[in-house]
Amino acid sequence: MKKWYAVIGDPISHSLSPFMHETWFAEHGIDAAYLPIHVEPSQLEKSFEAMKTLGISGFNITLPHKQSIVPLLGKLEENAMQMNAVNTVNLVGAEYTGSNTDGDGFVRSLLVHSVDKAAKVLLIGAGGAARGIAFALKRAGFTDVTITNRTYRRAEELATDTNASAITLIESEERLADFAILIQTTSVGLATGEALPISLDRVEAGTLVADIIYNPLETPFLKKAEEKNCITVNGVGMFVYQGAIAFEKWTGIEPNTEKMIQLITEKLGGTYVNN
Repeated sequence: MKKWYAVIGDPISHSLSPFMHETWFAEHGIDAAYLPIHVEPSQLEKSFEAMKTLGISGFNITLPHKQSIVPLLGKLEENAMQMNAVNTVNLVGAEYTGSNTDGDGFVRSLLVHSVDKAAKVLLIGAGGAARGIAFALKRAGFTDVTITNRTYRRAEELATDTNASAITLIESEERLADFAILIQTTSVGLATGEALPISLDRVEAGTLVADIIYNPLETPFLKKAEEKNCITVNGVGMFVYQGAIAFEKWTGIEPNTEKMIQLITEKLGGTYVNN
């Protein structure tokens, strides 16, 4: 029987996950389909039951359901328990198991740049995405991570959970030259005229500056970093690698991520540069 997979969210029409997974299915000759399904928050439980009845083999979850899906699942992997959020569900035997591939997907995109795991890392933000990345950095062996956030208490709480350090936004701006890697996980600074999440006035040239947002490809934060002669990394790599981890869970196959990063970049109107 033909397998089928999906991504659920509200909204969902913007998602590039169907393009990505359908392309990988075709490349590997897998007889499967991947559908975008619009699920309103009030319909999450009914929708999940319907998908199970129809025999779904696995699905991805985007906003606003990453936390709401947790109590509906039979089992959670450790990364999902740490984050209390799920972005990937896999049918294992007769049980739907939740995991979160976001943080590990980001770290994979970071390691492509041959970064030193002993380098000083500044993680900007303390929300769900930052939490996943903080734990993933720890699992990957990064030893010097500092977290900053508009609300210092949240940065401190995340730092305690991940054995990292916490500093205020003002202190992070003053000490920016100390860090070799900056990771921007918030949506601050995207709106027209809105200030950046932190000032980059004191960033050193050659610093690796990453933003997890992939649309637009160049956020105002990355544009400013480029002006300061930094190495910039947008969120396309994270998006593709988190999807690749899900694809591996479902099929046991490691897909061609470099080709997909190129396709997604071009689909978003950018020019792919092989690093």
